[in-house]
Amino acid sequence: MTTETLLVTELADRVVVTLDRPERRNAIDQRMVDDLHAVCERLEREPRLLILAGSEGVFASGADIAELRERTAADARRSINASVFTRIAELPMPVIAALDGYALGGGAELAYAADFRIGTPRLRIGNPETSLGIIAAAGALWRLPRLVGHPLAAEMTMAGRVLTGEEALAAGLVSDLFAPDELLAGAHALADRIAANDPLATQYTKRVLRAPLAEHPAAEQEAQAVLFESEEKHRRMTAFLERRKR
Repeated sequence: MTTETLLVTELADRVVVTLDRPERRNAIDQRMVDDLHAVCERLEREPRLLILAGSEGVFASGADIAELRERTAADARRSINASVFTRIAELPMPVIAALDGYALGGGAELAYAADFRIGTPRLRIGNPETSLGIIAAAGALWRLPRLVGHPLAAEMTMAGRVLTGEEALAAGLVSDLFAPDELLAGAHALADRIAANDPLATQYTKRVLRAPLAEHPAAEQEAQAVLFESEEKHRRMTAFLERRKR
């Protein structure tokens, strides 16, 4: 699945996708959007964990400005970047974003779409779109307030504040920091912890976490009803009880 813009490594329980346009600091262009859609199509059919990373010490410096400059009102209404970020957010299994260096603009919005974000001390994450005469229209204006609260989200999207890795950790935007050469190993360690659990229970947990408030508690009840009848639930609980007897 490796493409012009992505390096793709497939494992039994996960896929690692590295954004790979180093000559443009991994800026997200139409080709990369198309390639990410292809990854999503595969993971929708064959659910696995997804780890997103960037090549050469940069996650993604933003959307490709040369392309953005030529886009029209019709392009804005097509939600080119937003559509693929939403598709990534809605993948059946969790998504981990491993963030190093710049994660700006569209790169930050891609990170916000992940279920987990980890970073490095040299991370710089933010949304400076208003300095270019546009808004952060691919998810930041509604995902970011949920992640860090409205005051900080407003400062990042209207005043152009860019957070360091330490600031992102303090704000809860990333859950852990690693040395740059240990970042991918940290992502795999997190993926290992998730993969040790029942995949179906993980999928339902993600689905219910994302459900609107009005759907609770019915969403939990229906998910649990399915899982209570699963063979894996019986196998895991039997194994737990047998271990406790020893």
